[in-house]
Amino acid sequence: MELIRASLAVVEPVADRATAHFYALLFLRHPEVRSLFPAAMDVQRDRLFRTLLAAARGAEDPAALRARMGALGRGHRRYGTLTGHYAPVGECLVQALARYAGSRWGDDTELAWRRAYRLISTIMIEAAEEDARTSPPWWQGEVVRHERRTRDVAVLTVRPDQTYPFRAGQYCSLETPWWPRVWRHYSFASAPRPDGLLTFHVKAVQAGWVSNALVHRAAPGDVLRLGPAAGAMTVDHAAGTDLLCLGGGTGIAPIRALVEEAAEHGGPGRSVEVFYGARHAAELYELDALRGLAGRLPWLTVRPVLSGAGPAEGALTGELPEVVGRFGPWSGREAVLSGPPAMVRRGVGVLLRMGLPAERVRHDLVGERASG
Repeated sequence: MELIRASLAVVEPVADRATAHFYALLFLRHPEVRSLFPAAMDVQRDRLFRTLLAAARGAEDPAALRARMGALGRGHRRYGTLTGHYAPVGECLVQALARYAGSRWGDDTELAWRRAYRLISTIMIEAAEEDARTSPPWWQGEVVRHERRTRDVAVLTVRPDQTYPFRAGQYCSLETPWWPRVWRHYSFASAPRPDGLLTFHVKAVQAGWVSNALVHRAAPGDVLRLGPAAGAMTVDHAAGTDLLCLGGGTGIAPIRALVEEAAEHGGPGRSVEVFYGARHAAELYELDALRGLAGRLPWLTVRPVLSGAGPAEGALTGELPEVVGRFGPWSGREAVLSGPPAMVRRGVGVLLRMGLPAERVRHDLVGERASG
């Protein structure tokens, strides 16, 4: 690990050049793998290389590494990744590192990296092979309903071609027919339903290929591809723990799903507080539905929060994390946060300072969830 850290310290400041060299080697020597990647490499270009570097750095924590790389191996099945692809990637990784690690590279360092990559790839391959016994690499999903809630937000209802297992609080990756091999992550906006339909909230972001296609172009009858469910922002409802939920913007989607799931498991003796934030009242597109749920569920409280100027009738004002900090105490609760990364980070900080233990704070700020 000392050898890996020392070489990383040299490589990371020039990671852009190392990444470019890595992909140049990979595509030149193994052109058969080029078709696994999107035509435009703006997001994917950094993701694989940086993920491998981060995994190698974390190799001294076997349990965490197995969980992280196992999920990555299962997820890579949707790209068409095969066992035979791992060895070429490893060779090109080592050669790119050797080129940019300078005097920190030697026989011992190379051996350390090869051992780390062998561990990483073995975990990913084993997870993918195990997953293949019970699950397809992807599902086809037909859009059956497309509702525009605001100028930039749409709610999509999708019918998968076969049973799709997931939990409220999780997310999946979506690929559109307009941008092949470009996948983006979206949270489920409802708990599992008897009819098997899936719901997603999508906000079109600037220069976001997939999000703009889903909001402005998708229509009933279009077919998407769905990767397997992922994410650990799930709740053990059997414990009956009181919940505190912070949802900002379309981050309200998994919060809505968790509330539905809590209702299915019964709510007597339980309290669920939802703080739903946006800049302007018109952006609280899910507020009426949440208030409808609160009217039927006496254990559910919904508090809208507005941070921008304009009418705020019935809403609290201020930044969502700070507003939550004015209430409480929240001891004894389990907190779930979803929304813009800056909001989630501030919210986590507020809750920790209020004494909520870190193990009771859940969110899904994972690096591979690039917007777009």
